[in-house]
Amino acid sequence: MIDNTKNTQISVFDIKIKRIFVANNVLLNNTIMKKLLLLAFVLCSSLLCRAQEERVILGDEQTSEYFPILKDKRIAIFSNHTGMIGDKHLLDILLENKFNVVAIFSPEHGFRGDADAGEHVSSSVDKKTGVPILSLYDGKSGKPSEASMRKFDILVVDIQDVGLRFYTYYASMCRLMDACAEYNRKVLILDRPNPNGHYVDGPILDMKYKSGVGWLPIPVVHGMTLGELGLMVNGERWLPASRTCNLTVIPCKNYTHQTLYKLPIPPSPNLPNMKSIYLYPSTCYFEATPVSLGRGTDLPFQVYGHPNMTGYSYSFTPRSVPGAKNPPQLGKLCHGVNLSNMSDEEIWKRGIDLSYVIDAYRNLNMDDHFFRSFFELLIGTDYVRKMIKEGKSAEEIKARWKDDVEKFKVQRKTCTIHYLQCTISEKVQFKSKWEGTTVYTKETPHGKL
Repeated sequence: MIDNTKNTQISVFDIKIKRIFVANNVLLNNTIMKKLLLLAFVLCSSLLCRAQEERVILGDEQTSEYFPILKDKRIAIFSNHTGMIGDKHLLDILLENKFNVVAIFSPEHGFRGDADAGEHVSSSVDKKTGVPILSLYDGKSGKPSEASMRKFDILVVDIQDVGLRFYTYYASMCRLMDACAEYNRKVLILDRPNPNGHYVDGPILDMKYKSGVGWLPIPVVHGMTLGELGLMVNGERWLPASRTCNLTVIPCKNYTHQTLYKLPIPPSPNLPNMKSIYLYPSTCYFEATPVSLGRGTDLPFQVYGHPNMTGYSYSFTPRSVPGAKNPPQLGKLCHGVNLSNMSDEEIWKRGIDLSYVIDAYRNLNMDDHFFRSFFELLIGTDYVRKMIKEGKSAEEIKARWKDDVEKFKVQRKTCTIHYLQCTISEKVQFKSKWEGTTVYTKETPHGKL
């Protein structure tokens, strides 16, 4: 008979050791886990704080910078539904702080942003505040009248642009700058980011095609904010008779041209989302053709089609909706292409892509009946239509305007320098090389501007 007493004693001992080891292991693991959780919490908190610190701060949020400028002034504002400071409109903020706002100028689509593209916006009264809304076009040369200009001392510009030559808000701003120069009125631009500010593309406008959809000798995609564009207008003396206006810009904080900024509010009825804003530089040219670009659908500027286009599986029917009461091809079944599923990265990579217009042109086979004269006003030059009709590719056409892009990048450099990555330093005021222009900015790594 085998005596298992010793073996049993050893087994019990082993079990106790194992239990102690397991217990210590659990304790050790718990300690490590707590430390890891604490570390994760600290890292997350740090990242959150950094994100808050690096949040783009709009010009209109910096009230301490511009409230003193507005003190004891009769104020007019150029704005629309995008002029929000948090959940309040700039107009309401100014009135709450007892500023004397005497007039509103509203651009295309109206002060509340619900008018059709190109629809005349007449003078009226803002229903909420009772402040008069003055017409931008009741005077000579498409500018406000003398009576309108005499009502105020300073014009405050707070409106979201999308950075394209044919997007009309900047042209309205330029006309107002010209009127302010003529009547010795000050202009204050509360700047906002450009959602297409990360690149420059397209031909520089041939000024023989100057119009409401092309007012300055700049590329289609100019890569500038309204504040920067205002500086350039003054610096290049682009206003009629080479006038300059008394201009002050409050730039965004924590913003460079590589900052990905998604608009919190659609800037106009037919640019409802970021996809439409990114595709807009490539699809707007359909406005000068019989082809629908999706006005009157849920995907404006993100689709294109025509009743007679063939060989496409996608189709849509434009309908009458607010902001597009009578869209092209209203009520007709259009066959074409849906671009809304493209990734943002792919759209950015392509930049202005004329392949969509070329595709529709070749498919419809309408020759001279395809393009209207409005096409040159949008693209800004006469060679693009000619090259398309000659059978040139989108890449060949883009190569033609490459020199324009590089030329403009050099030309605009002085105007964009205050948006380079800044060091942490006190804000300083400086006078630009251009008379009457003031910018509030930071020191750059290269010293004060």
